[in-house]
Amino acid sequence: MAGRGRPRAFDRDAALREAMCVFWRRGYEAASLAELTEAMGIRPPSLYAAFGSKEQLFREAVDLYMRTEGAVTPRALDEAATAREGIHRALAGNACGYTEPGKPSGCMIVLAATNCTPEHAGVQELLADARCGTQRRFRDRLARGVAEGDVSSGADLDACAAFYAAVLFGLSVQARDGACRESLLGVVDAAMGAWDGLVGVRG
Repeated sequence: MAGRGRPRAFDRDAALREAMCVFWRRGYEAASLAELTEAMGIRPPSLYAAFGSKEQLFREAVDLYMRTEGAVTPRALDEAATAREGIHRALAGNACGYTEPGKPSGCMIVLAATNCTPEHAGVQELLADARCGTQRRFRDRLARGVAEGDVSSGADLDACAAFYAAVLFGLSVQARDGACRESLLGVVDAAMGAWDGLVGVRG
């Protein structure tokens, strides 16, 4: 008689990625424990043993998202030769990512906690802080542009960073509402058309 096979080892990283996709698609509060455990291939006791709580699982999922799907923006800003190129790459790259087949539409950081009960205020604060961090990245890249000569020293960097962050976050909402990639890239082109008036080039 054949002996019982050994139980399949729990792949924590794979389970976390599945949880990330559930939170990304459904949002924090709408994602039920049943949905999460089914997607992760585990039972509730294993979820709590591995991650502690639903909120801690969400926090780890957000961290994973920021290191993977959410890395488009910092990479674009860091690698581009000019501030304009970096912001354009960030917007266009995310527009493509938000509409990638086989993945939830939009951005998890924008969409996963738009409405939460007071007991989950910490979840909303986590994502709000992440969005503020993105806006700061835009401002830092603009400030670098001033130092390197491709952004006017008279530009209002706070307003410019807020504008392009608002465009980025709006792309996420439009993607979730069903906008196609071509439509989102059209928004990106329009936003970049405002560059000279907003930012200017140092003379």
